[in-house]
Amino acid sequence: MKALVVDDDRVLADLLTFTLRREGFEAIQAHDGEAALRRWADERPDLLVLDVNLPKLDGFAVCRQIRAQADTPIILLTVRGEEDDLVRGLEWGADDYITKPFSPRQLVARVQAVLRRVGKSPTPALRQVGALTLDASRRELRIAQADDDSTLVALTPLENRLLDYLMANAGHVLSTESIIDHVWGPEGGDRDMVRQLIRRLRVKIEPDSGQPMYIETISGAGYSLKNE
Repeated sequence: MKALVVDDDRVLADLLTFTLRREGFEAIQAHDGEAALRRWADERPDLLVLDVNLPKLDGFAVCRQIRAQADTPIILLTVRGEEDDLVRGLEWGADDYITKPFSPRQLVARVQAVLRRVGKSPTPALRQVGALTLDASRRELRIAQADDDSTLVALTPLENRLLDYLMANAGHVLSTESIIDHVWGPEGGDRDMVRQLIRRLRVKIEPDSGQPMYIETISGAGYSLKNE
């Protein structure tokens, strides 16, 4: 499932993108209203997270133009507290709004609620990266082999959550702290537990866990799943 994040604050846009990718979305960005319309037309995302205060074309105008063509779910981001502005956005077709500042958890909760209302699921049925195909709902990983056969691997809940997070962010380095937050939550887990979980997962999926070909350790930075 694809989400388009539109905000001219690039730091915030990066944070929102990271948050959505952690939840299993393919997240892309635009930083002004005109670029948002172009990206929406080219990419046809399943969801827009759209700032109201944008250069070139404000979020209300973007919302109005998109809504005239499609029913893509739209969540507005605004620092404005005036009721008239919020009513205006909803009248022009926005599905929900969030007033800044807000937490990543609040964003995720709003996104999930909007998608439930329109009958969409934020979690993909299958996730595939190279030879790996994960069915997170069943906690099953299928590994394609050179002879056109495949190996089916059953995962524990923690292994499943970790691998799903790595696959959703394939090619990107994930810090140990972000893995802890995603797999155990901010109040649980530590670096030793991450290392042990990585080791267990490698034993299950790597041809040689001592020389991993899927999950890389990036010294001083974290871990990454090769995007191939």
